[in-house]
Amino acid sequence: MIAPMSRYDPSAFPPFAVTVDLVVLTVRDHALCALMVRRGEPPFQGFWALPGGFVRPDEGLIEAAARELAEETGLRTHGAVGQEPGEGAHLEQLATYGDPQRDPRMRVVSVAHLALAPDLPTPRPGGDVRSARWAPVEELLGRGKDDGLLLAFDHTRILADGVERARSKIEYSALATAFCPAEFTVGELRQVYESVWGVSLDPRNFHRKVTGTPGFLVPAGGTTTRQGGRPAQLFRAGDATVLNPPMLRPDA
Repeated sequence: MIAPMSRYDPSAFPPFAVTVDLVVLTVRDHALCALMVRRGEPPFQGFWALPGGFVRPDEGLIEAAARELAEETGLRTHGAVGQEPGEGAHLEQLATYGDPQRDPRMRVVSVAHLALAPDLPTPRPGGDVRSARWAPVEELLGRGKDDGLLLAFDHTRILADGVERARSKIEYSALATAFCPAEFTVGELRQVYESVWGVSLDPRNFHRKVTGTPGFLVPAGGTTTRQGGRPAQLFRAGDATVLNPPMLRPDA
């Protein structure tokens, strides 16, 4: 026989809030940058932090993340109403952070999301945000354990996890194209890899790899001279979501 369930009493459990935090990454001036906001209110008043906020009672997690992304950057995510295919930011769930002491106000569980988009404009602060800026991740995280910028809450850890997700995922997926405009050259795509990984890549080997994978890049039917020199062929991201074999990240 199945034992009867014990009486469930919700009041026996302490309440807690749910937030979304956003690791918003873009490439600016050939450097991987993250969107940071300076907090205008306690706790951590004056500290730099990731954008984000509390989940409203009537919305799901991805809806909350998309709303915060739009409020902080003006960006909509892929597939929003009125957008052309391929427009908007790539948005995916990153991880959940629930250390009991992560927020001094109350018990707060944060569901972090990773957002990637091409070169984005200078952000405009709003709400309780004092200022906002794009900051190179090397400035925020440093190269060692203790030489990065001190961020609010546990945002250094969340940012590091988001950056590593992006760096590892472009090895085997088409995620790097999310940093590119709708039409781009192989050289511009290579600059994305170099900026995200912080290394230099051999142009010929890179070109052979990305154009030799069926469905990874699709000719857009035009050329451009925006990088200088001879006209370069324009491509769009294809239907292939996996780069096989993967492009392994070289040692920095």
